[in-house]
Formats: sequence, structure tokens, C-alpha cells
Amino acid sequence: MTGGGEDIEGLRALKRRYELILSAAGEGIYGLNCDGLTTFANAAAERILGWPEAALIGKPLHDVHHHSHRDGTHYPREECPIYAALKDGEVHQVDDEVFWHANGSCIPVEYTSTPIWEAGSLKGAVVVFRDISERIRAERERAQAYEEVQRLKELLELERDYLRDEINTQASFGEIIGESQALKRTMAQINAVAKTSASVLVLGESGVGKEMIARAIHCGSERSEKSLVKVNCASIPGDLFESEFFGHVKGSFTGAHRDRVGRLELANGGTLFLDEVGEIPLDLQGKLLRALQEGEFERVGDEKTLRVDVRIVAATNKDLLAESKAGRFREDLYYRLSVFPINVPALRERVADIAPLAQHFISKVCTELGRPVLRLTKAHHAQLSQHAWPGNIRELKNVIERAVILSDANKLRLDLALPAISKANTLKPQDAPAFDNGFSGLDASAEQRTIMTDREYKNLEKINILRVLKISKGKISGDGGAAELLGLKPSTLSYRIAMLGIDYKK
Repeated sequence: MTGGGEDIEGLRALKRRYELILSAAGEGIYGLNCDGLTTFANAAAERILGWPEAALIGKPLHDVHHHSHRDGTHYPREECPIYAALKDGEVHQVDDEVFWHANGSCIPVEYTSTPIWEAGSLKGAVVVFRDISERIRAERERAQAYEEVQRLKELLELERDYLRDEINTQASFGEIIGESQALKRTMAQINAVAKTSASVLVLGESGVGKEMIARAIHCGSERSEKSLVKVNCASIPGDLFESEFFGHVKGSFTGAHRDRVGRLELANGGTLFLDEVGEIPLDLQGKLLRALQEGEFERVGDEKTLRVDVRIVAATNKDLLAESKAGRFREDLYYRLSVFPINVPALRERVADIAPLAQHFISKVCTELGRPVLRLTKAHHAQLSQHAWPGNIRELKNVIERAVILSDANKLRLDLALPAISKANTLKPQDAPAFDNGFSGLDASAEQRTIMTDREYKNLEKINILRVLKISKGKISGDGGAAELLGLKPSTLSYRIAMLGIDYKK
């Protein structure tokens, strides 16, 4: 008897020891019999799920807290991995399910269901689980942090690209060069508006340097330490305009494989330069207007509203007011952009600046080619001054580069670079078509002058445009159109026709 009593006491002590161990464990632990009924629940299980042991003993564990999926749909008992251990006698591990708390909420858990064997017979199972809410929260925060790092990385990469573009542009065009009265008036306007936050609309023909004006405004502003972000509105496909301006989130449309930062967000704190703003599709002008007025927008496919502080400088060679009256440009957007319009003079209107600009380009090209810097002669000055420069500063740069390439070590061969262009833009009065609308042509003596007045330049250009319109039968764009024959964009030619008052349809 004594021996039997000692054995019983020993078993009781052993049981208490194991119960203490189980109670001290940080993970929740359940015991199940072969029928799936609860035989044991430790203190951690009650702490995690709120079910006291007394409410679980003798009841099917699955029906108490494993009855539904995370979304609330029914979880059949026969699919439960906990009970699978009682059927196949194997260990089952799960790391992405939920147990239901006594208060009705769900707790994300990972658990292991291990079968209990005794003398080769399956006696039940032990379920060990832990609450992984903190881990999921940490993983979510880590994912969000990673997304933020990726977003900032993309911003830095885009800013780097824009910085490279700025460096290349500065290297290509340098500072604004010239001392003509027309340029001085433009510079006075730049100085007046740069320090303000007003939107600026830069107007002028193609090639006059509208981007340089925008850069000068940005550099003279309090935003100069931030980015000047350029959007060439004429080069963006219509279906990508919204994504380009506002960005998009991954999966928002076919091809959106990752989040993208839009130009508006990239320019936050700085200046957004909308080049060729007249090319923005009409259906997107309203969205742009709202973003500019309210300083907020949503990425494509995203519901979160982003706020930005952006100064707008727009540029165009179109008459936007005429475009708005024709229904091709929103009038309210026009007035939002043209708070302070700046007209950039064509190169033919600043003849005094042609030689300094040409010498600047000569020095640049010679340096790039590793040659001694060539100098302009008086004869070169005369040649350059006689040309009408329909392509403005861009054309001048190209002519000078071609001349330097064709030159020897001591002499600038401007004669080899300019003649073909000069012939196309130096016309005789008899070349004017019959339907010149009362225009009398240029005095024949003008051809003999070394220097021509601005009026004579405009007369020559008018003759040239009338002649090409006659050849193209009034067709502006497309194959064989006047714009193609002149080597100009149709919008540029239309702008010049309007500025010169040519009524070619008569």
C-alpha cells in the first residue's frame, strides 16, 4: 500500500510539474483527444484568445475558435489541419490563418498540430500556437517603409536625370546672351516676375529659347534650390498624359508594373515647366486645372489625395486665346496660366544679338572639338545679319556648328554652312505670289544693303510664306504642306502667319 501511495503521489507531482511548465509557456497550448474534443488549455491560450479553460473542456476546438476564415466565410472541419493530425497521424504546420477571440475578433496565428502516440496507438493531439499580430504589423510597416524608400529612390533618380538635363541644357545654350533692346525688355520682365509666385506664360516662335526664359525665372526665384521639372506636352502619348502628370500605382492599368511618381509630385516645392502647353488634350485640361488651383491630385488608380506646392511656367508658340475661342483650349486654364505673359522676341527682332550668340556657339563647338577658337569677321557679321533665321537661335546654333566642322584651322567657313539656307530665306520681290493681299513687296535696293531693318526682315518672311503657300495650294500641314517645305512645325507656321497678318485663304 505504501509503495502504491508513493507512486500515486509521484504521478500527481509529475502532473503538477508539467502543468506548471505548460502554464508558464508563452505560446498557447491545447490538448485534444481522438474525437477532437478539448482536454487541456494553458494560461497563454486563455490570455491570447479570451476563452477560459472551463468553457473549452470537452468541446470541439474547431467549432469554438477556428470555424471561419479571415473574411468570415465558413471553414469546414474536414479541411482543418488541426484535425488532420488526428486522421493521418502527421505533424501539420500553418502560418497564415486566424483563430477567433471570445470577443468576436480574429487573431492572426501560426500553429503546429502534433499527434500524440502511445504504444503505437493515436491518443490525440497537441496544438501549439502564437499570436503573430505584431509580426504582421511589423511586416506591414516594413513593406510601407520599403515602398517609401523606393518612392524616394525614384524621386532622387528622376531629380538626378533632371539635373543631368539641366547641365546638358546649360552646356548647350549657356546663359541668355545679348544686349538688344528687345532682349533687355524681356529680361526686365523676367526680373520683375521671378521673385513672385505668379504663373508665367512664355510666348514666342519655335527656337527662340523659351526654355531658357523658364530656367531664368526659376533660378531667380525662391524655389531655385528645388527642381525645375520639364514636361514636353507635345511628346507625351495621349493615353499616358494623366500618368505622366500625376503618376500611377502598380496595377492601375496594363503595363503599370510598379508605382510611378508623376511630374507634378516631382516638382513639389519647385517649378513645373509645361513646354508646348497648347498640345495638352482637351479632356485632361480640366484635371490639370483642378490640380493647379487646389494644389492636390490623385495618382492614377489611387484614392489617396496628394498635396503639392508647385509654381507653373508654361510655354507655347500658339495663340492660346484664339485656341480657347475655337474650343481647343480651356479658357479658364488659359487665364490660370497667363497671369504674367512674356513675349520672347524672334532672332530677326534682335539683330544686334546675332553676332554675340554666334561667337558663343563658335567657342563652345571649337572647345568640344579640341580646336582653336575661331573668330567672326565683319564679313561674317554681314552674312549672319542678312539671314531671316526662321528657326531662330536653334537654327543659328546648327549653322555655326556646321560651319566650324567645315572650317580649317584658321578660317571659319560660314560660306559653306549658310548659302543653302540663305537662298531659301532671301527672296526677290517678283517671287511673291499674285494673291499677296495688297502687299507691295520689298524695294529692290534692299537686296544690296548689308544691314536690313526689322520691317524688311518681316517683309522678306511674308514673301517667303506667301510663296510657299502658293506652291502648297494653301495646305499647312501634312505631306507637301507649307510647314514641311519650310522645315517648320505646323503650329509654328500658323503662329507666324497670324503674327504677319497673312490671309492666304483669299
